[in-house]
Amino acid sequence: MSETTSDNLLGTYLKDRRIRLDAAAFGFGGSRRRTPGLRREEVAQRANISPTWYTWLEQGRGGAPSADVLDRIARALMLTDVEREHLFLIGLGRPPEVRYQKSDGVSPRLQRVLDALETSPAIIRTATWDVVAWNRAATIVLTDYSKLLPEQRNILRLIFCEPRVRAAQYDWDSVARFVVAAFRADVARAGAVSHVAEFVDELCRESPEFAKLWRDNDVRSHGEGIKHLRHPVLGPIAFEYSAFAIDGRPDLGMVVYNPATSEDARRIRAVLAKHEG
Repeated sequence: MSETTSDNLLGTYLKDRRIRLDAAAFGFGGSRRRTPGLRREEVAQRANISPTWYTWLEQGRGGAPSADVLDRIARALMLTDVEREHLFLIGLGRPPEVRYQKSDGVSPRLQRVLDALETSPAIIRTATWDVVAWNRAATIVLTDYSKLLPEQRNILRLIFCEPRVRAAQYDWDSVARFVVAAFRADVARAGAVSHVAEFVDELCRESPEFAKLWRDNDVRSHGEGIKHLRHPVLGPIAFEYSAFAIDGRPDLGMVVYNPATSEDARRIRAVLAKHEG
């Protein structure tokens, strides 16, 4: 392996991204160019940094750049989110701070993944715990989200403000404490703390219990575990749940509830069949 690629990963990556860009598309055409892409001074101009400093970065002489400099270079080079993350990892040894973006929903392919889980209720939720996709089993077992307005499809709102959902929980106190702690961790991880401030204030006004738990400042990961429900049709039923990140969609997470026993699965299948009939 050459010295350039082994000892100067940042410089090699910056040069590789730079020479892939079309200079004319950025208004830098007009003069004969011996090499493809943007010149170093043109990237520096777009990033509003010193051409000498940028040249040193490519040559591995500039030392560790700041996060602000890397962010400006990422914009100058028109990097995608995953390319920007890679730039930070090789430049600073850590990913960039998360920039929260509100979700616009899920792709048809992702919805088909949910639909393939016949007897396992499954949902996709945002970092702020709004449910944006679900399957038929979730409609039967959890909540028929299609009958709710989008702003009502929030898991915390349902847990604290919907008596039917509260009554379905075997140990509501433990569930409530868990979801508040996991929600706090998720919104911080997603960089969405300021985005949910108004929602949190609203829930604090509507639910003294939420307000008390929110003041505790507990954090937890969603992970996996066992969930017990009292269902009005299925009766007592148990699930093994697991939470999954969705690659390429840091704004979304999937939660799948697998029936804990074959009997639980059979009862869900029977109710689904009845609804189809």
